[in-house]
Amino acid sequence: MDKDNSSSNNKRQRTSFYANKTILAPMVRVGALPMRLLALRFGADLVYTEEIIDFKLLGARRFVNEELGTVDYIDASGAVFFRTCEEEKDRVVLQIGTNSPERAVRAAKIVEEDVAAIDINMGCPKSFSLKGGMGAALLSKPELIQQILCSLKAALRKPVSCKIRILPDLNATVELAKLIEQTGVDALGVHGRTKEERPQHPNRTDYIRAVVDAVDSIPVIANGGSSEIDCFDDIAKFKAATGASSVMIARAAQNNCSIFAKGSNGGGKKEDLDSVIKQYLRLAIDFDNNAINTKYCLTRMLGSLQVSELGRAVLDSFTLESFAAAFNLQDYYTEAMAKRKAKKASAVNEPELSNNNTKENNTTTTSASSTAENIITLPVSFDQNLFVSTSSPLPKTILNEHFNKSGKKTSSPLTFRTVQVAKQFHSVVSQGGKHYSTPYLEKTKRLAEQAAALVLLLSLGLFSDTKIINRCLVTTQNVVHALQHVENGQTYYIKVNK
Repeated sequence: MDKDNSSSNNKRQRTSFYANKTILAPMVRVGALPMRLLALRFGADLVYTEEIIDFKLLGARRFVNEELGTVDYIDASGAVFFRTCEEEKDRVVLQIGTNSPERAVRAAKIVEEDVAAIDINMGCPKSFSLKGGMGAALLSKPELIQQILCSLKAALRKPVSCKIRILPDLNATVELAKLIEQTGVDALGVHGRTKEERPQHPNRTDYIRAVVDAVDSIPVIANGGSSEIDCFDDIAKFKAATGASSVMIARAAQNNCSIFAKGSNGGGKKEDLDSVIKQYLRLAIDFDNNAINTKYCLTRMLGSLQVSELGRAVLDSFTLESFAAAFNLQDYYTEAMAKRKAKKASAVNEPELSNNNTKENNTTTTSASSTAENIITLPVSFDQNLFVSTSSPLPKTILNEHFNKSGKKTSSPLTFRTVQVAKQFHSVVSQGGKHYSTPYLEKTKRLAEQAAALVLLLSLGLFSDTKIINRCLVTTQNVVHALQHVENGQTYYIKVNK
């Protein structure tokens, strides 16, 4: 084969992965495994993870979760931040947030074998990305963009892409796209709004089309058209309007993932929302999805229906079991738990592998929960002032009243075990053979016990003050500055004032 033909074939091979695809966009808190699998099952060709910061991957522990049939990446607190499985392995694109070529390569190499491709976030307009010099902050640093993408292409065997937002000036947007094309990446995603604009602003399809016309060696993925997309046919219309090779969908898919369904005659119609939610919940149960994340996705799908009786039931719930009950999936939940318990018992009874048959050294073959049997942990940072300012009873008071009324206090008493850690305090509350706690330390024994009590309340669905919940639950939207402290193999977090 002559050199020119070989180069042409390599180019076609490089770009085919992203070409002519419908894609679930990267979305914070939405793009976890259940939603990704739901999108694929409805007909999406590719699915993106939510943005994962390079530092998080660099500090991760990878293990094979035999109980769930997944590969999990776990952070220092013991929380799973990326879970994947064989069903999506050749169709999932992991998006990395970074501002460093070196860290980007190191982070991508860690996860490369578990995903189909790597994408670099160059369009997120959120403050946490911008302040870290990531996301849309990179749009004004073309040299750094080149360095990151060229480094990744040189180091990885998997496809590499990036996703940008447009610049205010059309010519500047086109020039940036051409610069990105020259790095050798396999695709370019373009959101048709600037970093200052939000969904209520019009998506500039003319900018995306101009990029498509200027970039001819790689697929352009059009994004930002959810306000114009209400069924599968609208995806084709958006694709035609932009001239893009592929289309990436965010909000329209978040609201109803059956937007990807083509239908038997090619003109797809969305499924009934109740059916879509139940399919999502079954996946969340099957893969033991984080309950708080599950709740977030459910509320996004319910939208204005949150004010309904069903919506209020979801808002008052904080466990997969209670979500299942709200949607009449109690039997499914019970059966899934029984199967998981039987699988765990079977694994315990299996003979140990010899040294010649063990997994690779950086892979653990047991479930994440096996290291902390029956312990339920939520990232709660207790703030007593919130309860005082809202005149809300403290968590321990609410618990005592509830168990006194139910008669369970005598048959299954509440017990608190509080220890001093790094001159702070950590408490575990036990009830009914289960234990509830948070990795965040408190300054006094009393506050630590209130924090553990709040975890129990949330787990049982006994506390529904959303203002307090949103302030006490640590999430990517509610960051609590803390120092990591490891003692006796347990990771804790010491809160610091900023």
